[in-house]
Amino acid sequence: MSCDHSQLVRMPEVMRLTGLSRSTIYRMVNRGEFPAPVEDGQRAVAWRKREVVDWIEERPTVSRVYRTK
Repeated sequence: MSCDHSQLVRMPEVMRLTGLSRSTIYRMVNRGEFPAPVEDGQRAVAWRKREVVDWIEERPTVSRVYRTK
């Protein structure tokens, strides 16, 4: 399946892609830690899918080590 990264995606898709909540996404946007949305009509915003995918790919991965006693 081909993925067109130039498309715009709405909040539910951004939440699905990132695993973040709506409030966390907007908090991170306000702090400059997540791509800002663009206006998609008079009362709607959307994100450029390529920017969201790039943000996901650039996040450091954390390896969790569980200790057993």
